[in-house]
Amino acid sequence: MKQILTAFLFALLSLAVEAQNKGLPDFTELVEKQGAAVVNISTTQLIRGSGRGGQTFPFDEDDPMSDFFRRFIPRQPGAPGAPAVPRNFESRSLGSGFIISSDGFILTNAHVVEAADEILVRLTDKREFKAKVIGADKRTDVALLKIEAGGLPVVRMGDPGVLKVGEWVVAIGSPFGFENSVTAGIVSAKGRSLPQENFVPFIQTDVAINPGNSGGPLFNMKSEVVGINSQIYSRSGGFMGISFAIPIDVAMDVQSQLRANGKVNRGRIGVVIQEVSKDLAESFGLSKAQGAAVNAVERGGPAEKAGVEPGDVILKFDGKPVNSSGDLPRIVGMTKPGTRIVMQVWRKGSTRDLTVVVGETNEEKTIAKSGKGQKPADQAANRLGLVVSELGSEQKRDLKVNSGLLVEDIRGNAARADLRPGDIILALIARGESTEIKSIDQFNRLLAQFDKTANVTLLVKRGELQTFVTIRGLPDSKAE
Repeated sequence: MKQILTAFLFALLSLAVEAQNKGLPDFTELVEKQGAAVVNISTTQLIRGSGRGGQTFPFDEDDPMSDFFRRFIPRQPGAPGAPAVPRNFESRSLGSGFIISSDGFILTNAHVVEAADEILVRLTDKREFKAKVIGADKRTDVALLKIEAGGLPVVRMGDPGVLKVGEWVVAIGSPFGFENSVTAGIVSAKGRSLPQENFVPFIQTDVAINPGNSGGPLFNMKSEVVGINSQIYSRSGGFMGISFAIPIDVAMDVQSQLRANGKVNRGRIGVVIQEVSKDLAESFGLSKAQGAAVNAVERGGPAEKAGVEPGDVILKFDGKPVNSSGDLPRIVGMTKPGTRIVMQVWRKGSTRDLTVVVGETNEEKTIAKSGKGQKPADQAANRLGLVVSELGSEQKRDLKVNSGLLVEDIRGNAARADLRPGDIILALIARGESTEIKSIDQFNRLLAQFDKTANVTLLVKRGELQTFVTIRGLPDSKAE
């Protein structure tokens, strides 16, 4: 009986250990299979001196690298203890990359090889090769290199579209020059849009990524590359738990164009867009906040020729859903110029399909919010809390508008909205209908139709751009 009980307890312990081990991933096979296809990239750039003996540091005072330069780069002659400054010196940097074809094509980040005079690729077997830049695309931060070698190990490509948040991923690279370092973590989020990087739906991870990892591969547990490690969020220059990778499908599309043309040709349709907030969705009559709101349409551009109007909300492009405004530049940008596609827009309470021939450019414009201006002298405000004035004929001509009201001052609820003195109110949008604003009396009559719980959305011209601004709630009185 004692032997049976012992055997039973041993079996239970074995099952517990096995269950625990199943929850802990083993990366050894992945590293053994794919590690040889990861390379170290070192670059050299000749920095030419001013000829006056001085040296300008290319970093701000609060940048961590500024202290490094002061410690290790000779200072300007005449400073206490400073040696003579050479007219020229070499700047060296490190990064990572990975081999995508056995004949020597390598993917890395564009910023790793930017302005390099010499690029040296080091393999895991210690062989070194000088590399040539086939092409680099700053917008996606992807570069394609070529070394003269054959029979090289290559990575396997995966599908980032099937990645799940919480899934284990592995990075291999050369952080701080330590070659073939392996770090692991999970996918934290997908489809991240970063400032000035709206062509890439970044994969966010908590994999430890540090300087030198840039350009290296991000693997899933099937030993497939799903991304290129590109950026980190950091206040110190080191890893802080947030890293971003370029999806490999985006990178492979870019590299195919770089290999064929040496550059990337992007589509454009000629619109200025804005995110659809919950308030805007209500004003447009949409059931939920989705799509890209069109603030302005370029004259003579592809969108205008297709019949797109300011106030439209683009919901689909070539059958692909536009869930947020950040989706549109990516989808349009990756569409081949000259392609005829169908675009679904929301207008006045219903959807309609428009056919557009995609043009060629580098980006779609996106509105960015900023602070408010200063208030002028006190004047009477309308129900919204706005002091407005009508435009004269010369103002209309200079502003290139047919009608509108000039915002002189902002008070009440309107002070909490993104309105500024100097804005031109072009239209009022409510219940899915857009009304052009032609006079103060007309504007006040429109405002009088809403109860105090209503949200009013205005189409505003600001400089050369247009944007939608929503003001939540109205006072009971029709004027303040």
